[in-house]
Amino acid sequence: MTRFLKGHGTENDFILLPDFAKLDPAADVPALDGEQVRRLCDRNAGVGADGVLRVLPVGAATEAEGLATGAARWFMDYRNADGSVSEMCGNGARLFARYLLDAGLEAAPTFELATRGGVRVVSLSSSGDLCVDMGPAKPGVESVARVAGEDFPGRQVSMSNPHLVCFTDVHVGDLDLSHAPVVDDQLFPQGVNVEFVNYLNTGAVTEVLRIRMRVHERGVGETRSCGTGACAAAAQALAQVGRDTGEVTVDVPGGRVSVSVTPETTILGGPAVFVASGEIDSQWWGEVERASPASAPRKVR
Repeated sequence: MTRFLKGHGTENDFILLPDFAKLDPAADVPALDGEQVRRLCDRNAGVGADGVLRVLPVGAATEAEGLATGAARWFMDYRNADGSVSEMCGNGARLFARYLLDAGLEAAPTFELATRGGVRVVSLSSSGDLCVDMGPAKPGVESVARVAGEDFPGRQVSMSNPHLVCFTDVHVGDLDLSHAPVVDDQLFPQGVNVEFVNYLNTGAVTEVLRIRMRVHERGVGETRSCGTGACAAAAQALAQVGRDTGEVTVDVPGGRVSVSVTPETTILGGPAVFVASGEIDSQWWGEVERASPASAPRKVR
């Protein structure tokens, strides 16, 4: 497990570990623990990233977790930068799919991925961007996120992972997200991704709705983009202007993604770019393996 690729989706960046793609699906999967992920994602002492994507064949790994796989041949094993396991990552899914296509592990323009959040259908657009069917955005109860002593009302939304979407008239660029927003721990016992959103237009039904978003992700901190967060925010943006369906462009610090909301699902589109590949130094990796404790992941603030 020394090879790696580094890439991003609208500057939400990931380390991809491809070597396990060669495993027999029935083989035991070598462990990847929280300490190893934290060391890899450390931006000062490691490779640096918002998370780790590990390419695994559908088989022993998915069976051990009792995951649905559908027609998928590949499992996206995703970990946050703090080492915690996450159900889904939209920007990561596009990068993962880009690797499968580039490596010749998938050839069809449409195929399925197995994730902890369910089976996701990926398609390649005519522009070269990748689109992922992210499933429906499921709204929940209202709640509040507190930033620097100020309360921002929002709504709980599930994209198979938890979100709190907060619309505000305060320019999101002015918010201090260097620390995690304070949220209701009883409502979000496993943590939550918190999105702060401005409307850029609220025009006619025929128009593409435009919003601006910043996000603080559980297990990572503020990121330059969040695919599941963009879908949650887009669905709520439409609902608040009385529209059940539509197209939404979401401007994030790292660029722009598009979200199509239908009665059944949300579809996320955007770039997926690899910028480097290399090998992890075997001596350093051996030291990390020896130092890996069986302890709970620390929270990134």
